[in-house]
Amino acid sequence: MSQDLYELLGVDRDADGDTIKKAYRRLARQYHPDVNPDPSAQEHFKEVSRAYEVLSDPAKRASYDRGGDPFGGAAGFGQGAGFSFTDIMDAFFGGAGATGGRGPRPRERRGQDALIRLEVQLADAAFGVTREIKVDTAVLCTTCHGSGATPGSKPVPCETCRGAGEVAHVQRSFLGEIRTLRPCAACRGYGTIIPDPCRECGGDGRVRSRRTLTVKIPAGVDDGTRVQLAGEGEIGPGGGPAGDLYVEIHVAPHPTFTRNGSDLHCTVSLPMSAAALGTTLTLPTLEADVVTGEDTDSGLETSFDLDVRPGTQSGSEQVLRGRGVPGLRGGRGDLVVTLVVETPTRLDARQEELLRELAAIRGEEAPSGQVRATHKGMFGRLRDAFNGH
Repeated sequence: MSQDLYELLGVDRDADGDTIKKAYRRLARQYHPDVNPDPSAQEHFKEVSRAYEVLSDPAKRASYDRGGDPFGGAAGFGQGAGFSFTDIMDAFFGGAGATGGRGPRPRERRGQDALIRLEVQLADAAFGVTREIKVDTAVLCTTCHGSGATPGSKPVPCETCRGAGEVAHVQRSFLGEIRTLRPCAACRGYGTIIPDPCRECGGDGRVRSRRTLTVKIPAGVDDGTRVQLAGEGEIGPGGGPAGDLYVEIHVAPHPTFTRNGSDLHCTVSLPMSAAALGTTLTLPTLEADVVTGEDTDSGLETSFDLDVRPGTQSGSEQVLRGRGVPGLRGGRGDLVVTLVVETPTRLDARQEELLRELAAIRGEEAPSGQVRATHKGMFGRLRDAFNGH
């Protein structure tokens, strides 16, 4: 190789290692056989690789600068060329080495998110509530303050990787010696070793602890809704930032109301006579669950009157607008009341006599009944829709 190695890479003779590495990667992307099939480009790529092999090695570079043969008589690409396969991969795929080496990984890392399930009553989910919860999570070690080292001591550079966090593994192939970098097993890639770990946390920088938090549950949450508490999750290793805590809401069954989205549903039973003559029923509201004996001035309506029209049929529904569950984004659902008419099963003699007189007056002593299909097929429903039924 007669051409000057510095000229091959296009760098000055006093260029530092990072400048030489960047120049090599730029040329490797230009002349590598996988992207440039020109035979002359392949030959140029070999020369560039040999130049980088010499100038990236301080000992070989010093020998070359003194006029010596840095290859020790080896000839040809692949016969002793100790270029870094990692450098080529980084040049094409933008690996961490393209920014000056992967380096040691930090001990401080973000903690994991945590999840806790909280059961609330339907009224609490509807109107919102503030609750205290107890959580078991990793917290910052107060002895070492996250460093993992016993107070008065500190981590020291790893002797195996000399603080780099990674070590080179050389493997021979038809290309020559391929050098790959792997995390250092001695320091687990951190680049430092804690010779005297904290006895409280064992060098992790965090410990488990139970603590009490206050969570505000907004009005309108539904079963399965998650409330996020930012920064209240697990503290990260090495005292890293905490993750988030998610409180998953589970709504307990209610004895009166069931929920469907923002709507409430309930079923009210009433006697046959009340359904026939009509009546007014007093029903509780969901707000009644959040009003105690001391909240008489709260202004919340604890009951309401439901007017049952004469001749109400069993299974009919009444929709009361705005008496359901508040929405997370405003508004409020409806309350759907299903009326079930109860038929008496036991009659005394006088009651039976009166009912028979009523049946005679209405001509219902021997009713023939009306037979109709319980379920209609799709085409039957379409036919009735077109016929106005």
